[in-house]
Amino acid sequence: MVIVLVILHVLVALFLIGVVLIQQGKSADLAAAFGGQGSQTAFGPRGAANLLTRLTTWSAIIFMLTSIGLTILLSRNSDRSVLAGHGTVTQQQQSTPKK
Repeated sequence: MVIVLVILHVLVALFLIGVVLIQQGKSADLAAAFGGQGSQTAFGPRGAANLLTRLTTWSAIIFMLTSIGLTILLSRNSDRSVLAGHGTVTQQQQSTPKK
């Protein structure tokens, strides 16, 4: 279950990055500065913005839910500390001469 959630999380993160980079700002177009409606869009002047906004919103929601799900699953599976695998400093490491 964790592996599937991690794969979904990474795919959603990459998709979210792509969708955010595709979007233009509100006044990023030169035609928008002079009142033009941007006739070079495939979805019409406002259709692409609405579609990209919805895609961004849903991918952000899915990203947050997978983040919370991964946190809950990994906290249940692991009941030890992050530093549990590291031992104390050995005598050899303490007595090494400094140069």
